[in-house]
Amino acid sequence: MSEALQTALTERYDALSTSLRSRLVEFVLAAFDSLGSHRDGDAAGFLDRVLPIVLGAQQQMGQITDAYLSALLADMLGGSAAPVGVRLDEALRGVPPDEVYTRPFVTTWTALSQGKAYTQAVAEGRTRLLSITETDLQLARTHAAQQSMQRGGAKFFRRRLTGTANCALCTIASTQRYRVERLMPIHPGCDCKVEPLAGSKDPGPVIDEALLREAHDAVAAGTGMSDAGGRAPDYREVIVTRQHGEYGPLLAVARHEFTGPDDIPGS
Repeated sequence: MSEALQTALTERYDALSTSLRSRLVEFVLAAFDSLGSHRDGDAAGFLDRVLPIVLGAQQQMGQITDAYLSALLADMLGGSAAPVGVRLDEALRGVPPDEVYTRPFVTTWTALSQGKAYTQAVAEGRTRLLSITETDLQLARTHAAQQSMQRGGAKFFRRRLTGTANCALCTIASTQRYRVERLMPIHPGCDCKVEPLAGSKDPGPVIDEALLREAHDAVAAGTGMSDAGGRAPDYREVIVTRQHGEYGPLLAVARHEFTGPDDIPGS
């Protein structure tokens, strides 16, 4: 593989996806902030204004992810770099988008019913809206990546950390290889990207021993438990992948419980 080409492709993709994410979040939050109130009628108007932009951005994320991975795989494996497109369902969570984007209003109304001040209630709704918007864009990325890699002949992939700050969940998960038939696990606010691994031979579950040791050293510093080659505490007892009813594979801390399809509230 051409290292220079890979670097150029990655830098271009990172710039495009980061810009798309920033512009969408700015637009959605500004639309929420500009509402005169946050009653039912305001929610309906918000959905009319915002949903077409949100869904368009998700499709755009799918397109640029497909273009990036198609070019990367063509350089790795040979063949055409021309992307043929991906198919992304508007309901990536399996829930209608209008229902999902009404939830920030439900959060606001619930906070008001609990006697919280209007400004605090709106702030809580706004925080939920931010999480929903970022997570949906990441779901568009992971679903598109899976389709593109399967079509391109990749067998395995890794998660590539993005930016200068990454959570412990993603850092540890980035040291592992994943099979293409499985979606990359995420968490709310995750912005990691998918990167195919060259070749069809399984590289084994751990692909970055050095980073994994650093992560264990950090865990040892925080917990007082050392890792003298035995991987204690075992990251698999701390970081797990659970199946979330809407997100799909979800990175989580082992002691946490998460919802299944029957546990997602109607609102």
